[in-house]
Amino acid sequence: MENNNQIPVNEEQTKEPTSKELLASVIPEDGGIDEQTKKSKKSNIGGRLVFEFNAKTIKYIFGAAVLIILFAWGINNTDKVSGIISGFFSIISPFITGFCFAFIINVLMRPMEKIFDKLFKKSSEKIRNKIRRPVCLILSTVIIIGLLFALIFMILPEFMNTLQNLIKAFPRYAAQVETWIEKIIAFAAIHGVTLPEMSFNADTVLNTLKNFINSSGIVDKTLTFTGSLVSGIVNLIVAIAFSLYLLAQKETLSSQAKRFMQAFLPKKNDVNRIVNFIGIVDRTFTSFLTGQLTEAVIIGVLCFIGMLIFKMPYAAVISVLVGFTALIPVFGAFIGTAIGAFLILFDDPMKAVWFVVFIVVLQQLEGNLIYPKVVGKSVGLPGIWVLAAVTIGGTLGGVLGILLSVPFCAVIYCLLAYLVDVRLKKKEELESEQEKSSKKKQPCNENKK
Repeated sequence: MENNNQIPVNEEQTKEPTSKELLASVIPEDGGIDEQTKKSKKSNIGGRLVFEFNAKTIKYIFGAAVLIILFAWGINNTDKVSGIISGFFSIISPFITGFCFAFIINVLMRPMEKIFDKLFKKSSEKIRNKIRRPVCLILSTVIIIGLLFALIFMILPEFMNTLQNLIKAFPRYAAQVETWIEKIIAFAAIHGVTLPEMSFNADTVLNTLKNFINSSGIVDKTLTFTGSLVSGIVNLIVAIAFSLYLLAQKETLSSQAKRFMQAFLPKKNDVNRIVNFIGIVDRTFTSFLTGQLTEAVIIGVLCFIGMLIFKMPYAAVISVLVGFTALIPVFGAFIGTAIGAFLILFDDPMKAVWFVVFIVVLQQLEGNLIYPKVVGKSVGLPGIWVLAAVTIGGTLGGVLGILLSVPFCAVIYCLLAYLVDVRLKKKEELESEQEKSSKKKQPCNENKK
């Protein structure tokens, strides 16, 4: 039996619409001005405001009343609402994670399918359509997982060595800190300033740490952590399986979603607008993801090369850290710099200062050349909007909010900019038509006189 899930690919299907075409299909040609004019004429007859009391109005009133009641109940039962929301999200979290995995894999799978079609152009179209998706899906998944594991196995030994060196050198660092404290107290005493007594002893710190571990129920916490780890592994397996199924059947699922919307939405044009809006979101998020990853790789490589040239310690670990934090717009650079400088500080304080100077220069290069060329053009968002999006996203959703805020803001900015242009153009056309009609009426009035 032939597999109906495989959709043949031809030039018409693979030709993607431009961003302007997608925007034009989402936003009406008149920007909603004609519809507003019609509504205002219907509701304003003879200069009087007319309220139409019909079945549609009753439906709206009933819906508003239900929403108000639910909102009032939610305010009075915040604990129950938060419990319901957290329980709901804990159930769907594997599927949300799977959807995110599918989106990331799809970014690589789409160009691979195009390359596959070019390489096997002369082969049978029927066979090509059957094996294209599974081959490209498996290759994309293996490449992404392979890169992650390669990165982990390259960095993990270096990270463990760094951690061991820090632990071994801790008594020496503690002695240096104690010497600095004594010098500060002596310097303050010379100038007549009495500082409170301060002391820093490595043995005291280690004993305090041991007492904390013994008194904090470490066994119970270990059992809790083990349970959470097992649950996390199960959720991860479910998420990966869900993502692979989504990508393997994405055309079929997309067709089913369109049929569902056509069945329940009043107008067919509404379905097209929703589909094209999703296309805009997908294009914006894909551009942001590829641009941000490219920028992170460039920053990490430049940081690694610079640290090797200046013979700074922990070059591999800190470069990966700086590249990883570069995924976070605006504030990521400060986080990576602070952690890197802290690690180098214990080895050589002067090198820590030079590291900060080096990263500041690198960030200037990134902010003026790399980001505008790589990420700025990909999302088309001005810097002030990026800063506002990151600030609001970080406040509402933490690190995840920071990562998602820029592409979300880019979608809103793109739609608003296009809507403003369309409405201004329509208003100019209406004003010019009114001027022409008024000019035509003037000669008639003069003839009457």
